[in-house]
Amino acid sequence: MQIRYQSSVYTPAGWRFVRIDADATQISPGYARVERVTAIDGDPPTLIMSRTGARRQEFSGLAVAKREVGARKRLSACTII
Repeated sequence: MQIRYQSSVYTPAGWRFVRIDADATQISPGYARVERVTAIDGDPPTLIMSRTGARRQEFSGLAVAKREVGARKRLSACTII
């Protein structure tokens, strides 16, 4: 199943929300485990990503994707796509 949810990333300007699309496996009626991150704010994860294009909004998309793999997500807080 594919899910979409919000997570936060740390940038030089502070914490910011990003939208994450991921492949997940349902592990119980209310939870899913993230297997692979397919997109962050609509783009595939790369080393340097920015929400607005500004340098102060840059973050490591690969680190965010690695952090999210294996995470348990509550399905009521996600959108199934």
